[in-house]
Amino acid sequence: MTQRFTKDHVETWRRDGVVLIPNFFTPEETAAVQADFRAVFDRDGADQPMVKKKEGEAGKFNPAQFLGIQTVPIDCSPALNLAGLHPALLDFAKQALRTDEVYLYQCQAWAKFTGDADYEQPFHCDYVNHTLTGPSDDETLNSVTYILLWSDVTEAHGPTHYITRPDGLKVARPEDTLSGDPALQQKLKPYERSAAGPAGSLFVYGIDIWHRGTNLTAPGGHRYVMTVTYKNARNNSIAFHAWQRHNAQPWARIFDHATPEQLACFGVQRPGDPYWTETTIARAQTRYPNWDMTPYREALAARTASKADA
Repeated sequence: MTQRFTKDHVETWRRDGVVLIPNFFTPEETAAVQADFRAVFDRDGADQPMVKKKEGEAGKFNPAQFLGIQTVPIDCSPALNLAGLHPALLDFAKQALRTDEVYLYQCQAWAKFTGDADYEQPFHCDYVNHTLTGPSDDETLNSVTYILLWSDVTEAHGPTHYITRPDGLKVARPEDTLSGDPALQQKLKPYERSAAGPAGSLFVYGIDIWHRGTNLTAPGGHRYVMTVTYKNARNNSIAFHAWQRHNAQPWARIFDHATPEQLACFGVQRPGDPYWTETTIARAQTRYPNWDMTPYREALAARTASKADA
């Protein structure tokens, strides 16, 4: 695998809370995921955007902004279903959080179309629906959020706007996201930057970072992205999806193609874990008949032989 990021990218994220990496994914990877987005969401946006806010008023959240979200696994090919588990994403998260084991606690595809909603949002920090307390001042105790761009995103295609941590702290603390103060929105505005970029780019930020969604204005426009979030696997204070709650979705799309390391990001025990016995392997194989459980069987056999020799 070619190098997708550098130590400078990780350090930029650690210092600024954000980093944008253009062309993180290869053209082949991008094309495969784009095909899945078209299969799942295929249509064009409207000729005119939906704009409800008054001139000079900060954007607002509204339910229509989130109607284009589907959580993995999705009924499409492995390309989209495994995109959030790309080995380079795992590697970045491990380096950023300084851990050997990370857990994928949010992974969803998000399609936006011109005219479906007024996508303008106020500046906010994500920690309020990722933790019951607040973000730590130690970034390794927080999480790494990725926005994977699968379509070309210009300023007319609703890019995320963000404020670096140093700039944000000139105006407000993360906890000020709870205030709902319109004056604060105007104070933050001069510091905002854009995460626009070509398809295949990666935007990385933290749960303490001020950011907001922006409106789609391109005639017939769309924006295809994925939101993917990792934490230290031993950090129980942060969560979003309960994967087990989504049991009716097509999990075989992931189990039949993922590596043990990728499955561990969902909490599946690694080969060699004491959980795996002849019984549990048989039960898991019944649930996912096409899952290649060879690594789990081999690890169990090695553990059994080791006990016999002891």
